[in-house]
Amino acid sequence: MFQYCLFDLDGTLTDSQEGIIKSVQYALSFFGIEEPDLQKLTSFLGPPLQKSFMEFYGFSQEDAEKAIALYRERFAPIGIFENSVYPGIPDLLERLKEKGMLLAVASSKPECYVRRILAHFDIEKYFDVVVGSELDGSRSQKEEVVEEALKRLGILTVPVEKRKSVCVMIGDRKFDLQGAKAHFLTGVGAGYGYASAGELEEEGADYIAETVEKLAQYLGAC
Repeated sequence: MFQYCLFDLDGTLTDSQEGIIKSVQYALSFFGIEEPDLQKLTSFLGPPLQKSFMEFYGFSQEDAEKAIALYRERFAPIGIFENSVYPGIPDLLERLKEKGMLLAVASSKPECYVRRILAHFDIEKYFDVVVGSELDGSRSQKEEVVEEALKRLGILTVPVEKRKSVCVMIGDRKFDLQGAKAHFLTGVGAGYGYASAGELEEEGADYIAETVEKLAQYLGAC
């Protein structure tokens, strides 16, 4: 059984699609871009916002930074709560804690937002460590976020050849699995999240949980 569990937030603990997509639409509208294709905007669920604005809409770094400021203008007061915890997650977290596991959140979302969301849904109490990016854009890559979470948990002292047996990273996108690989952790895909078809398989997930119940079974929480 694992001793440490790192969780992504969006698409893993909470279904945050509505708030993120509406805030992206809000930002794009200031650049004269009306994007009705919600499926296209699901690409923003997971990677850092700056990367997404630049990659999907060809924004310069300067325009991407403006877009992020506009995104936050709507997200901070409204979009952050257009969100819900996946059914079964609070029970899963409680059972893992009862088994003595140390839990962490490792999200590319700004840490201040992560903490507000966890507190709002009353699940912050289950986590020993909460790590996100900084508002200035630093520590936005998932590998960096995972490294900081491991540092705060004290796992960086564990030899790399032993980490897969004691620590697991759970997330719904390839970026989460890449973060796990970078630090020699077991990488579990949350198949109920926002990954595109085949994404988690192609990234080489050690296991894919299609439901929260399957995730609980894999983690030994049942």
